[in-house]
Amino acid sequence: MNKTVLITGATSGIGLGCARKFAENGDRLILTGRNAEKLEAIKRELEEKGSQVLTLVFDVRDRAAATEAIESLPEQWRDIDVLVNNAGLALGLEPEYEGDYEDWETMIDTNIKGLLIMTRLVVPRMVARNSGHVINIGSVAGDAAYAGGNVYCATKSAVKALTDGLRIDVADTAVRVTNLKPGLVETNFSNVRFHGDHERADKVYQGIKPLTGDDIADVAVFAANAPEHVQVAEVLVLATHQASGSVIVRK
Repeated sequence: MNKTVLITGATSGIGLGCARKFAENGDRLILTGRNAEKLEAIKRELEEKGSQVLTLVFDVRDRAAATEAIESLPEQWRDIDVLVNNAGLALGLEPEYEGDYEDWETMIDTNIKGLLIMTRLVVPRMVARNSGHVINIGSVAGDAAYAGGNVYCATKSAVKALTDGLRIDVADTAVRVTNLKPGLVETNFSNVRFHGDHERADKVYQGIKPLTGDDIADVAVFAANAPEHVQVAEVLVLATHQASGSVIVRK
């Protein structure tokens, strides 16, 4: 049966990959992001292929805007079957004692508080219907810290704890909860981390074939379409020559 899938941060990277893969699966999409122009372009692309798409422009850090957006959904779109909490970012690689306060706040507000806001807005209707699936995009960085990762790693550790906590909270229902943890994925992630320094960002992927947003999206679609009695609780997905968050063999 086709699902209604809400994806945050859907304008690039893993979010865009999820939009395209869930669309290929026949699902209808609610896509959110901060860039209205990009969202509209993706909407047109997917609608030309026969998908139903609704877009919502807001920043997940803004609780009032997020609330207004979700409450604005037409009645026929309100029963969200799959929530993909994808919006997130890393900023900087400085030692913790030299970190930028604004970078810290942006990561914490997006990766943790934004995820919580969306969960709080969407999951109650899932619980009431006794049906639904939350897929949180975590990271290998949530398993162990790496040099310079300090606060980003902490936020992704929080994603793991929040995902596990939600799974416990809904264990008496049929709502399923997944923590999908990618390793090195070639998106605009590093460009954002290095504040637009493309040369530095490109070096992150040199000597190794990284994952793509589509690779992670494939796993998300698989988890969402597992039999009802199967809960894919946690998946770690790494490039072949990546062993952990800090061990990467470049050739």
